[in-house]
Amino acid sequence: MRMEIIQIDELKRRMDANDILHLIDVRQPEENAEFNIGGTLLPLGNILSMQMEEIEDLKEDEIICYCRSGQRSMQAAMMLESMGFKNVKNLVGGMLGWQAQFSK
Repeated sequence: MRMEIIQIDELKRRMDANDILHLIDVRQPEENAEFNIGGTLLPLGNILSMQMEEIEDLKEDEIICYCRSGQRSMQAAMMLESMGFKNVKNLVGGMLGWQAQFSK
């Protein structure tokens, strides 16, 4: 099974179009407080230890994971897929890429 990815510009376009999105920020709370795009904060450690009550009912829905650069969110996405989530995507480039592209 190949992990799905989503590019920053596609996500931004879908957010601007008010698509219903389930964004999961897998960074630490202090990173989220510094800058975020409105996702649900669910640190990678919580996902790895299976503390995910907040998203348990999203198994059939599209979920987009993001972190600082795309590495932790890739781990999170693979973990979620292994737990039966059917439509998980990783945001390529993470918040570093997002800020580089849109914080001008």
